[in-house]
Amino acid sequence: MADITRAASSEQGTDSAAIIAPPRVSSNEKLLRFIVPIGALLVFVLLWQAFVSLRGIPTYILPGPIDAIGALFKDSGTLWPALWVTLRITFMALGVALLGGVVLAIIIVQSKWLELALFPFTVILQVTPIIAIAPLILIYAPDTQTALMICAFLVAFFPILSNMVQGLKSVDHNLLNLFELYGAKGWQTLFFLKIPASMPYFMAGLRIAGGLSLIAAVVAEFAAGSAGQGSGLAFRLLESQYRLNLPRMFAALIMLCGTGIAIYALTSFVAWLTLHRWHESAIRREN
Repeated sequence: MADITRAASSEQGTDSAAIIAPPRVSSNEKLLRFIVPIGALLVFVLLWQAFVSLRGIPTYILPGPIDAIGALFKDSGTLWPALWVTLRITFMALGVALLGGVVLAIIIVQSKWLELALFPFTVILQVTPIIAIAPLILIYAPDTQTALMICAFLVAFFPILSNMVQGLKSVDHNLLNLFELYGAKGWQTLFFLKIPASMPYFMAGLRIAGGLSLIAAVVAEFAAGSAGQGSGLAFRLLESQYRLNLPRMFAALIMLCGTGIAIYALTSFVAWLTLHRWHESAIRREN
């Protein structure tokens, strides 16, 4: 007992004494968090199938879940390669948007004049509908895949840039004064204070940009598909619509929805890994 008392007293005033243990979540609550959304989805699917079956609706008007899942396997040789094309465009655009958005945000924050000069162009690109400029990009880009990536990049770029700029500007001024007091150089303040402090804003922009990059890739594929080019999942949607192959169309929609959910889950997990140990938005508390 004396050893425990001495160990506890020796840790007073240290970081280990300030660690707050996260509240434990009961196994029943974890199970309910998994069962409730899955159960709600299953109820919706069963109601959908019952409605189609009881009404005798033909598949070329409204296919049931069984027809859509069957098309998912039957047309896997067509749909899965198309999904890979869309995923490649989405993640390439997201990666370029992350790199370009972070670098440009750092440059903008370092100079007020650069911010005044460059930020209006980023706003113009953001407020211009991508469907309006996609045909121009398809004309001037060297190939269709590059054009699709540019379209997805333009949509995903602004959330990263705007959130990163806001985060870099939201650093506690007392901490900035402390770094200045200790004679920290500009790059030290940037890498050891500003960038870590901007991570919550950056992660919020990442979650937004992940979904938007997929949406922009699909919209750009629609524009390319209307000219008979491209082989992404959006083009397969158009092809299924023209041929009245609605089971394949619903199968492609299911794949797109699943992809969007997976991207959101991935970006949310990355945000949790980055923030869960120190930021209030990710720390779980009992109250």
